Amino acid sequence: MKRARQQQAGHIFLRCGFWYVRYREDVVLEDGSFKRLQKCRRLAQAIGPYRTKRSVEQLAEKTLRPFNDGVVVAESTMSLNRFIESVYFPYAEQQKRRSTYRGYRNLWKRYVKPNGERALREYRTFDCEQMLLSIARQEDLCRTSLGHIKHFLSGVFRYARRQGVLDTANPMHEVELPRARPGGETHAYSLEEEVQMLGVLPEPAATAVAVAVFTGARKGEIRGLLWEDYDGFSIRVKQAVWRSHVDEPKREKSKGAIPVIAQLRVFLERHRARSGNPRQGYILRSPQGKPLNLDALATDVIRPAFEAAQLPWYGWHAFRRGLATNLNRLGVPDKVIQQILRHANVTTTMNIYVKMVSEDATVAMKTLEANCAATVQQKRLVGAGQGSETPMDHEQEISLSERYTGVLAEREGFEPSVQVLARTTV
Repeated sequence: MKRARQQQAGHIFLRCGFWYVRYREDVVLEDGSFKRLQKCRRLAQAIGPYRTKRSVEQLAEKTLRPFNDGVVVAESTMSLNRFIESVYFPYAEQQKRRSTYRGYRNLWKRYVKPNGERALREYRTFDCEQMLLSIARQEDLCRTSLGHIKHFLSGVFRYARRQGVLDTANPMHEVELPRARPGGETHAYSLEEEVQMLGVLPEPAATAVAVAVFTGARKGEIRGLLWEDYDGFSIRVKQAVWRSHVDEPKREKSKGAIPVIAQLRVFLERHRARSGNPRQGYILRSPQGKPLNLDALATDVIRPAFEAAQLPWYGWHAFRRGLATNLNRLGVPDKVIQQILRHANVTTTMNIYVKMVSEDATVAMKTLEANCAATVQQKRLVGAGQGSETPMDHEQEISLSERYTGVLAEREGFEPSVQVLARTTV
């Protein structure tokens, strides 16, 4: 990569009460060629300790040091937009999943491009934070979306550093997200809802939903499932399909076998029989033999059926959260749930995918209530047996007993209301 190696002292001059330094640097033109241009940068106001030319020579030397040391390269003069479009996106198209690449392009075109005309090397943490603040003011985005923009820009500057275009710290690292509305609540279907759904759906929608319910696979993974990876007892995830593109699963750990329970086996075998008993190819496929379009299936078949049955539709990913939540409620260990969902770490599984429902909270607090009552009763008996010097009178005893037993619940000082106890989907 071409670097500026020629030593230069620059020309210091005074204009309108300010000291400036004039120097030369290589820049990249629109056609990709290099050209050495004259530049000028303000040093300081000519007052106080900077009244003379000699007093600002050190400032000029500090300004020109990156150029003389070869740290600054011509490519860093490209605007952020130009670097993203001509350098970063070609890399992302080759190295990232197709859906990730398209998502990055959409983020850039919609939010970053109007704010990305400054030279790449001129961005500081302050400038990046102001960019996010400007985007937040112009667009009604939640913190999650702003976090995606920050993640994208951080990747851009990180790639620029790896390519030697920048030699400074990543300016996005210390950026704090601006205040914004919280992200929308995510949902997880309960097992009761899923049973109702399977009862009202026609085929092949019922089989598609059954696969989502009992495997917890992502939408793209469901589309990419193959008959040759199903042996009657497990089904192996090897690929994912986004639109018409076949790709690797989201992460390396996403590849793996998922146990097939009896209920799902029934759906799959019936679906196979209706499809002519294929032994290879996509499990869920269109009449043309291509992966089934699950979005179109949801729009044309699933949502109308659910609306008629007064069932909610929260999208395909709610089945994945539902499996994690239902297994957690059944007492399945966290690490096992992580293995079934094929997450990289158990924290993702428990913090994002397992949803607490009101019934679980009620049972947990009831258990705590019973334990408290048993503990107080035990201490009271021990105290009586040892002949306590400050015996509790009968009225205090009744009050304490009521405080830690179900009497308090009957007084509505502890128990959630009936509305909260009603079955809800989160």
